[in-house]
Amino acid sequence: MKSIVRKSKVTKIIALPFIFILAFIFSGNLQANQSASGKGLKWQDWTSDLFERARAQNKFVILDLEAVWCHWCHVMEEKTYGNPQVQALLKKKYITVRVDQDGAPDLSSRYGDWGWPATIIFAPDGTEIVKLSGYIPAPRMAFLLQAIIDDPSPGPSVLAEAKITASTTSHLSPAQRKLLRGNYQGVYDKKYGGWGQVHKFIHSDSMQLALADAEAGDDKAKKMARQTLDAALALIDPVWGGVYQYSDERDWKSPHFEKIMSYQADYMRHYAKAYALWGDARYLKAAQNIDRYLKRILTSPNGTFYTSQDADLNKQVDGHKFYALDARARAKAGMPRIDKNVYTRENAWAIRGLVALYNVTNDREVLERALRAANWIVKNHRLKDGFTHSVKDRGGPFLGDNLAMGQAGLDLYAATGARRWLVVAQQAGSFIDRHFKHEGSGYNTVKGSASKVGVFAKPVRQIEENMQLARFANLLYRYQGGKKYRAMGEHVMRYLTAENVTNQRRFLAGILLADREMAKEPVHITIVGAKGDRQSQILHKAGRKYAAQYKRLDWWDAKEGPLPNPDVQYPELDKPAAFACANQICSLPVFTPKGLDKAVRRMIRLSAKRL
Repeated sequence: MKSIVRKSKVTKIIALPFIFILAFIFSGNLQANQSASGKGLKWQDWTSDLFERARAQNKFVILDLEAVWCHWCHVMEEKTYGNPQVQALLKKKYITVRVDQDGAPDLSSRYGDWGWPATIIFAPDGTEIVKLSGYIPAPRMAFLLQAIIDDPSPGPSVLAEAKITASTTSHLSPAQRKLLRGNYQGVYDKKYGGWGQVHKFIHSDSMQLALADAEAGDDKAKKMARQTLDAALALIDPVWGGVYQYSDERDWKSPHFEKIMSYQADYMRHYAKAYALWGDARYLKAAQNIDRYLKRILTSPNGTFYTSQDADLNKQVDGHKFYALDARARAKAGMPRIDKNVYTRENAWAIRGLVALYNVTNDREVLERALRAANWIVKNHRLKDGFTHSVKDRGGPFLGDNLAMGQAGLDLYAATGARRWLVVAQQAGSFIDRHFKHEGSGYNTVKGSASKVGVFAKPVRQIEENMQLARFANLLYRYQGGKKYRAMGEHVMRYLTAENVTNQRRFLAGILLADREMAKEPVHITIVGAKGDRQSQILHKAGRKYAAQYKRLDWWDAKEGPLPNPDVQYPELDKPAAFACANQICSLPVFTPKGLDKAVRRMIRLSAKRL
C-alpha cells in the first residue's frame, strides 16, 4: 500500500475525530427540526474570485457537490441543509457553494472518489479542511461546522497526495502485472457475479478485460463475464428500458433507480459485444432495451442526448414506489426529473453505445441517431480543434470531453469508413497532447482552473481518464501511424505503471488492458472496394460484427487515396475483397463473410505462434 503523510499535526488529527464521535453520541440532544428544504441558504456558484471573497469576509467555503439524479443529495438538501441550526452556522461563518458535478468535470474529477453528495470544506486560502462522502445527518453537520469554527486545522479526511514518480518504462513489470491481475480476480464475487462485494454494477474495464480474455479462449473469464452479464439483467427497467445505477445488495435485486448516461452507454456496448461473441439473444435484447430508453426519454429534440434521470419522482414518491408501477400508472404519476443539459462527454458515450449496437444489428436508424448527435456536437461544441463540455463552459476545456469524442470518432470511422471521423479523432488527440500533458507523466484532467489558490494550484491526474487515454492514443496510433500518438500513449503509461499508482487498491483492470494493447497489434480487417458496391458493404458489415475487443477496421476505396496508415499495401482487385492481418502477417484476399471469419481466426493463430 502506498505511504500517506497527513497534512495536519498529530495533536490536531486526534482532536477532530473526537468531535465527530461526540456528534454521533449526542446527536439526540440536538434539535432536529427541519425546514422544508435548504432554500433558506444562499447557494453560490464556483467562481474564480471565490477564495478572494472568503479571505475578505474571513469565512470558510463549503462546497456541496451534487447531481440532479442523486437521491441522497435530495435528502441532504431537505433534512440537513433545511435544519435551522445548520443554516445558522453556515450563514454566520461560511460561503455556501453548490455545484452540479456533471457540469463541472474539474471538480468532479478531483473529488469523485468521495461520491455524491460530496462535502468539502475549505479554509479561506483554498486549503482543504474536511472531505466527506455521502449523506451527512443534520446533527453531525452542525457539530462539524462548529468544530471547524473552533479549530480549523485539517482533519483526518484530508490526506497529502502521494508523490508519483514517473516510471522509466511504458510497460508493467511482471510483478505489477501479477499484482493487478490478482486484485482483479480477488474482488470478483464468485457467488453472485460482478467485481466488488457490496454495490453491484458492471465495472466497465473489468468487463472489457473479461470479454477480451474470453475471446482468447479463457473459460474462467467467460464464466465471469457471462455470470455478471446475466446478473446485471436485473438492473434493466422492464417497463421503459434503460439501466439503473447499481444494486446496494450483492444479489443485484435492490437497485438504486438513477439512470445515468455512462451506465446506459457502457452496458449497451458490453451487451452488444457479448452478443457478437456468443450470439445470446438475451444480450441483444438488453442492448436494445437500453437503446429504447435513450430514444424515448433521454433524446433531445435536436437529436443530442440528455445527461441523466432522477431516481425519485418527488419527495413523496421515491424510486422504489415509482419504478414498481406499470407503464400506465407511471404515465399518470408523472416523469422523474431529467437533467436536460447536453454535454460533449455524455453524448460521445451515447454515440459509442449506439455504434456498438449498430455493428451487431446493421440497423441503419441506430447509426443515423449516433451520427445526428455527433454532427450536432461537432457543430456546436467544437473549439478550433478540440471540444468544450457544453455551450457555456465553466472551468474548461476538459480532458474527458476531448477523450470521449476522440473515442467516438474512431468508432464512427470504423463503422462508416468516413475519414472525417478519423480527422475528428486525430484533432481531439492532438488537442489533448497540447493542452493537458503533465510535465512528468500522464495527462491532467483540465487545461486550467477556476482558481489558482490552495489545492487548486496543483493539477489533477485522474487515473480512470488516463487508463482510457492510453488505450485511445494507442488505437489512434494504429489507425494513423507515425510516432506522435505512440509517444502520447507511452507518456500516459509512464504514469500508470508508477509504483504509487499500481499499488493502489482500486479497480485498475484498465491498466492491464492498456499494457496488453500497447504491446501488440489489434486484429486488423481491411475491406478493399468501392463504398457504393454492394459486396463491399456486405464485407464491411461482417468486419464490423466480428467479435474482437481490440480491433482496427479500415475500408479502402481507391478513389479516396491511400489509407491514413498505409502500413500494408493492398492490391486493387476486380471485385471487392477483405484482408485480415495480425502481427505483421496478412491473409490472402477473401470474398465472403464466412471466408473473412476463417481468415481472421487463422491470422490470430499464426500471430500467437510468432509471439
